[in-house]
Amino acid sequence: MATAALASRHGSRILGGICSALIVVLLAGCATKPSSMTTGSIPRAAQNLDQMSAPELANASRQIGAAYGKNPKDRDIGLSYANVLMMTGHEQQALAVMQQVAIAHPTDRDVLAAFGKAQAAAGQFDQALTTIRRAQTPDRPDWKLLSAEGAVLDQLGRSDEARNRYKLALDIKPNDPSILSNLGMSFVLSGDLKKAETYLRNAANQPTADSRVRQNLALVVGLQGRFDEAQKIAANELTPEQATANLTYLRSMLARQNSWKELAAKDKADTQATN
Repeated sequence: MATAALASRHGSRILGGICSALIVVLLAGCATKPSSMTTGSIPRAAQNLDQMSAPELANASRQIGAAYGKNPKDRDIGLSYANVLMMTGHEQQALAVMQQVAIAHPTDRDVLAAFGKAQAAAGQFDQALTTIRRAQTPDRPDWKLLSAEGAVLDQLGRSDEARNRYKLALDIKPNDPSILSNLGMSFVLSGDLKKAETYLRNAANQPTADSRVRQNLALVVGLQGRFDEAQKIAANELTPEQATANLTYLRSMLARQNSWKELAAKDKADTQATN
């Protein structure tokens, strides 16, 4: 759960903080994995990044960064390095890496997709949408690109279009946990936590669901005030210290507001007042 990012940006407002942090959560669910992870060209540190602790990720970043420094044009090393940089909060550096990889591989769909995700993580949403759509081929649509496009559209406030992309992705890849998770988090962005939980529970129940999907579920359960349940879910994915810190932060955020509905209504009123 990206609670540290939430705290640093909008500690006093749950919805604003969640919206500012969810792009990384959404895009992580459809990350492009290099195709030659077992060839030996990429450091072993690049494997199983999702399961690593913060110190392990930092070490992996150093190892993969060293490999990237020796061969910055290598497609798979570049993709792995950008991925670990985004996971450790270095979005601008990840974008710079992907810019170089895209220059070296201008027609590679996976590279263009990762470049678009890096642009989105760095806040360049319009550019990301253009890049991701350029990577897509209408005659052979890629479900990962559709899901990534949905994540960017969500950040642009175009939730109906975003959910349409997720559903098109599910037509190609039924019950995929990363797509279901993105769809669930889309409803978090619009304040519908019950519907979000439905999709996230479905995602978490899929055999191929990873740790991030279950962390997203824990986040949504915690945002509804069911802290004990959220902590049980998170405890299986995080260290006890991380799980406790996340739940403590959620409690503090929710304590500042009377209810989620009041907060969502305030955000809606604020939006209408500025339009």
